[in-house]
Amino acid sequence: MTTTTPDLSPFARWGRAMDRHRRPVLWLWLASMVLLLPLLTFLPSRLRTGGFDDATLPSSQAQASLRDDLEFPTNTAAVFFRITSGQEYVEPGARRLVGDAIARVSAVSGVRQVISPELNSRQVGRSGRTVYALVTLDTEAGSGGAQLVELERASSVVQRDGISVETLVVSADSFFRDLQDATTNDLQRAELVTLPIAALTLLLVFGSVVAASLPVIAGAATTVLGLGGILALSFPADMSVFTLNLSSMLALGLGTDYALFLVSRFREEMDRGATTSQAVERAVATAGRAVFFSAGMVLAGLAGLLSFRIAFLRSLGFAGLAAVAAAVLVSMTLLPALLAVLGPRIDSWRIWGRDANADGATNGFWARVAGLVLKRPWPVLFVSIVVLLGAAVPFLSARLSTPDARILPVDSVSRRAANLMAEEFDAGGAAPLLVVAHAPGKITEPGQLSVLTDLTRALQDDPRVARVDSLVSLDPRLTRAQYELLFARPELSPDQWARGLANAIARGNTTLLQVVPARDPLGPEIAGLVDSLRLTVPAPGWRLEVAGVSASAIDLTRSLYGGFPYVVALILATTYGLLFLTFRSVLLPLKAVLMNLLSLGASYGALVAVFQMGLLSGLPAPFAFPQMGYVEATLPILLFCTLFGLSMDYEVFLLSRIREEFLSTGDNSRSVTVGLQASGRVITGAAAIVVAVAGSFSLAADVVQIKALGLGIAIAVLVDATLVRGLLVPATLHLFGAWNWWLPSWLARVFGPSTSLHPGFAAVHGQATKDPLVDESGATDQVQLPSGSIR
Repeated sequence: MTTTTPDLSPFARWGRAMDRHRRPVLWLWLASMVLLLPLLTFLPSRLRTGGFDDATLPSSQAQASLRDDLEFPTNTAAVFFRITSGQEYVEPGARRLVGDAIARVSAVSGVRQVISPELNSRQVGRSGRTVYALVTLDTEAGSGGAQLVELERASSVVQRDGISVETLVVSADSFFRDLQDATTNDLQRAELVTLPIAALTLLLVFGSVVAASLPVIAGAATTVLGLGGILALSFPADMSVFTLNLSSMLALGLGTDYALFLVSRFREEMDRGATTSQAVERAVATAGRAVFFSAGMVLAGLAGLLSFRIAFLRSLGFAGLAAVAAAVLVSMTLLPALLAVLGPRIDSWRIWGRDANADGATNGFWARVAGLVLKRPWPVLFVSIVVLLGAAVPFLSARLSTPDARILPVDSVSRRAANLMAEEFDAGGAAPLLVVAHAPGKITEPGQLSVLTDLTRALQDDPRVARVDSLVSLDPRLTRAQYELLFARPELSPDQWARGLANAIARGNTTLLQVVPARDPLGPEIAGLVDSLRLTVPAPGWRLEVAGVSASAIDLTRSLYGGFPYVVALILATTYGLLFLTFRSVLLPLKAVLMNLLSLGASYGALVAVFQMGLLSGLPAPFAFPQMGYVEATLPILLFCTLFGLSMDYEVFLLSRIREEFLSTGDNSRSVTVGLQASGRVITGAAAIVVAVAGSFSLAADVVQIKALGLGIAIAVLVDATLVRGLLVPATLHLFGAWNWWLPSWLARVFGPSTSLHPGFAAVHGQATKDPLVDESGATDQVQLPSGSIR
């Protein structure tokens, strides 16, 4: 039939433009893909590791004191020699073999100093078959890739006289290399698993090869465009190696999801008898509008990552923004153009028949679920909330820390060296606390040495400390008076290592104490030790600073979570505001925010149970997850900023369909039933794709951070799309009744009325009927609408 309607909304006009210019749009996309794909081969070399530094942290300031006051090396390496067969290190043949290798290492360009196990017996392991040499380098950490290769070549030992020696060279550069290799391999494996699973899921949802192929094309195009955005951003800013995985995860998930919603709506409109052009316009005006606002919420969450001073989080925020922007661009340009070209052929190559039920059907699976929920809304609400709160309980005992070599694959050089260090040497020897002591006078003067001696002994008596290396602990046989004599004439000492160490750790008024923790240097008791050291004043005029891996981890965690509540508040307020603008309702955005917090809490609790408590550590590969004993400090922040908007996708699409039915009938219960039935299958399919994408990254990854991120996203989306959207949302919508769409009159005057309400409800609340999908001006235009469509 022909009817008079106001001018099309901006989204409908955009859909009409994409329909009219479909061929130029497709050619433009093809050209951009051909241009981008070769350029992406340069992306891995543009990415950086690290990014956890913050110059304002106390540990960073202590590290600066080490560099400026003591000329402490900023880049060191450890060369491990593990005798796998033959003699022990104490025997002449093995010593000679290792000594020759150390001599070759000393000759490598850029090596400033080498401390061998000959000079320091503490570098000989418990078994007598593992030793290491400490190498001081002139290069900056992160810039010595070629030098690392030279060190590995020089330290390699050829089997001789029946003695076999395995060598491992570990440094910041080797850690960065291992991490980059692992993340690249993880991405390749995950994509090999993800695409077939996504394609199969789409076939199950659509039953047509052509319809299912469109979201796959959209996901692939979004991924390429998102990675292109990272490449562009890598020139003005340092981008983390983890941006590859996060961007690909978001691009594949969102690109496919948004396309799924648009294709589903297009098919519905075609089933109602609309022409191809009308179906494109209506799909963009409804599903496209929901995509636009939903993406805005995802962008708002990811933008929260930009507020942190840590470059690692900022780079992930930029990468996420690029992926979401790419998903919107693909959904609003490429996909409408493809739909316009295909038209009725969207259902070609069917693998089974499809019953095109009219919109508003109340006899499907999700309609029956809604019916059961609406009969007993209070029990459903209570049980669902209890389950979600119970799942979040483990997070109350979360331990947060920064990553170490344990996040890497077990066969990586850095991980093997870390395991060797833990087995053969003191637990905290690999990461001692570096205490920088500033005295009021020259540190080697008798009075200052006396204070230093008392401080060293007090620390050695602390049960949390395994060992203290300082100027006055070089040789336990020396007395205080002998140390004073030694530093008055250091050249008289017969101990070469002691003389070298004394020169290295004392300059002017400053000295270094290495405090080796008695237990895990990232354990829960270390924070107390670091705090007590910083509060210690050995004598008037003395001041202590603390650096080292443990101190940096503690400072970084405190810095991150000191500002995190403000980021949370900003994201919650922004999300509420966007939902308010989308639905013109006071209560619906509040309910959506609270439910999102519940699903996010369940994800947090699961991560603590899995990675801190080891819930799944005993399962066979690839379903086994390592027990770390802690949760990586940036993970809850990253998950919150990523998931809060991502989980809101399904809320927006579900409420949009419920709202459409409410516009038509004003019947709240029927609107919930019809909306859930109309969108339930699509939302389930969309969630299944995100779960498959994130789950594939989690199962295929060797890097623990990526496994945890993928698992956290998969759990949150699974909970959100089933328990929250399938049970909690219908229950609360039923209980709120017509008040779901309530908007005070003074807000309605400012922002416009809540919906094009059913006349009866509009009269009760004093709101004029209005369709937000049409232009504000109210101008009219003659358009042909399909029979049975909802305006």
